[in-house]
Amino acid sequence: MALKQDSLEAFANRNDLSEGSRLELRKLFNSVISGTRRRVTVRVPATTANVGPGFDCLGMALDIWNEVIVERATVFSLEIEGEGAAVLPRDSSNLVCKGVEAAFKAVGKQVPILRYRTLNRIPFAKGLGSSSAAIVSGILAGLAIADFNFKVKGEEELLQIAAAIEGHPDNAAPCIYGGFQLGIHTGERWWTSRVTIPHGLMCVVFAPDHATETSEARSVLKQQVKLDDAVFNCGRVGLLIAAFATNNLDWLRVATEDALHQPQRSPLHPHLLPLIKAALAAGAHGACLSGAGPAVIAFCGGRAGDVIAQNESERKELEVAEAFLAAADAINCPGQVLITKPIEHGGYIVTETATYDTHDPENRRQRIRYVQD
Repeated sequence: MALKQDSLEAFANRNDLSEGSRLELRKLFNSVISGTRRRVTVRVPATTANVGPGFDCLGMALDIWNEVIVERATVFSLEIEGEGAAVLPRDSSNLVCKGVEAAFKAVGKQVPILRYRTLNRIPFAKGLGSSSAAIVSGILAGLAIADFNFKVKGEEELLQIAAAIEGHPDNAAPCIYGGFQLGIHTGERWWTSRVTIPHGLMCVVFAPDHATETSEARSVLKQQVKLDDAVFNCGRVGLLIAAFATNNLDWLRVATEDALHQPQRSPLHPHLLPLIKAALAAGAHGACLSGAGPAVIAFCGGRAGDVIAQNESERKELEVAEAFLAAADAINCPGQVLITKPIEHGGYIVTETATYDTHDPENRRQRIRYVQD
């Protein structure tokens, strides 16, 4: 274990070292561990992928957050609290650990012994990006612990790692960057671009009590599609982007329709079509399956400032939420409704704790910390 700063001072006092010798001792200490981050806290958002027709290429960050604390330790441990705590693995197979491993591999370093603590608020295995959140939080924490950062402009190195693990960027991109992201593969690398989100947009999410494995939901999809279905989706992806860019939310009713994955997945999710119909009838601008499901998301407008302080009659999200629950109860599909909003920023490091020498004026950079919340 590394010596602490107070141990250095005690050693210097016992040996009656001169001020010059003390400074040299501190510099030697700093050359070994200075700047080493010992503990980081990371927050990452939920995401809704596809948004109807944008299969594997569109995704939006939602204001629901997981929090992960990673710190250097002498013995590996992993504590999980909240969503998925009863079923998620508590060993190195956990996706947070996989993200950390990927980060250290990318920078050419060995993963140190770490202690993990996760507070999961994102519903697990519901189609709200819990897997991407785990991976991205691990990558961010790993980079911070390794004291390394990636290029974004022109390379998007962090996205390359996350999307390579996931296989597509629809959840990973908004989890990293926030907002509404359009992601593609250029043939050489993953590439993403932000789409404007109209102010005041609200998201109403029905999360069934049951879970769905993404692998199962992907297995029902066809490897080949009809030309008419491809044209159907191409047009609606364009309309969806235009609706957001021009704040024409009424277009979402048509723009969130899909022919490539929702019809194939509806037998797995018999609640999907009744809930979409109920949401639209209650005043939602559009509704669709969230990711691979089973969650269903509806989009409403009218938010201005804090919704708790705003008159409910100016918005539709409560009526849509009640319509979701009524439709779900009618077909015996128990679940809950989460009302949230898009969030423009993605995962970030809330706090970091590093080892540094406060006595050395040459190490000013190491006395600067980012604190975000």
